[in-house]
Amino acid sequence: MSKFHDTVIALILLGSAGLGYAKEPIKNPDAFAGIGRSATDREVAAWDIDVRPDFLGLPSGSGSVAKGQEIWDAKCSSCHGVFGESNEVFSPLVGGTTANDVKTGRVARLLDASFPGRTTLMKVASLSTLWDYINRAMPWTTPKSLTADEVYAVTAFILNLGGVVPDDFVLSNQTMALAQARMPNRNGMTSAHALWPGNEFSGQAKPDIKAAACMKNCAVDPKISSFLPDFARNAHGNLAEQNRSVGAQRGAVTTQPEVLLGAKTELAPVPSVSNLTPAPAAVGLDVKAVMALASKYSCTACHGMKQKIVGPSFAEIAKKYPGKSDYLAEKVKSGGSGVWGSIPMPTQSLSAAEAQLIAKWLASGAGQ
Repeated sequence: MSKFHDTVIALILLGSAGLGYAKEPIKNPDAFAGIGRSATDREVAAWDIDVRPDFLGLPSGSGSVAKGQEIWDAKCSSCHGVFGESNEVFSPLVGGTTANDVKTGRVARLLDASFPGRTTLMKVASLSTLWDYINRAMPWTTPKSLTADEVYAVTAFILNLGGVVPDDFVLSNQTMALAQARMPNRNGMTSAHALWPGNEFSGQAKPDIKAAACMKNCAVDPKISSFLPDFARNAHGNLAEQNRSVGAQRGAVTTQPEVLLGAKTELAPVPSVSNLTPAPAAVGLDVKAVMALASKYSCTACHGMKQKIVGPSFAEIAKKYPGKSDYLAEKVKSGGSGVWGSIPMPTQSLSAAEAQLIAKWLASGAGQ
């Protein structure tokens, strides 16, 4: 431990020395002539968006629970559920916390092995983590498109769903500390694992760096004692589409045969670039413009040209809706679920003209 401690101290001193050197003026600036330029204040500000646990870095702004619900219904619920219960793709955000957890700052169900899962509000200790992630990564299809006021509002709505703040609460850079004081797991952080930023520098804790494979009294391989018989598999509908309110537990896909543990399964191949190259489209359509839009708005992340990825392939959509460009344009913009399964397509931010161009290409056969 002492060697580790000495090494870390040495690295810190070297880092400090490096920082001091970086502040010194360049002795021979002509040696770097024509190589790059200094970042402008505006460019630095565009990247410097992180928010610390003490809320340093928060921009000015505010958002109410009511406003957050409006934004949530329009931009968030398609992936995260109307009440934060999520769907089969994303983990639930809300659930598993109680009024007593808000008082104590420790989520009791994290220690309950019988509870079905772990939600975001059960685990997160610092409200800045939630705010910062929404700000930089949401919505999934258009990250960083929310204003500061919208991020405050959506965060307030999530907290309200979890019973952390009341219906009339307005979250802002001035009230973040009030909400933080009611986070259900605010006291749940620990440094007992001796990982950063634990107590490893004090010598009071030691990281587990000597893990070894089990050699005795090892757990046996699981043995299936019961399973759903073929004649009963779809007796109550497809269980996979009947999402649970909390946790990652999902029902079996009862529209397909049972796959037993250890059985060999083959996954659909990941589409290659050649698979995404369209055939010539109908006369009058700019295929390059269509594919540029599909790439710009990440359509190809979920739809292959001929292969299903997350959603149906372009070829399948074209085959199902020939000539229905107006219908497809509306679906491209509004998204939805239920037609091709339970996995939702989020609302898209493209313009009506862009949606219509993609829709006409699909309605004309998608180049098939």
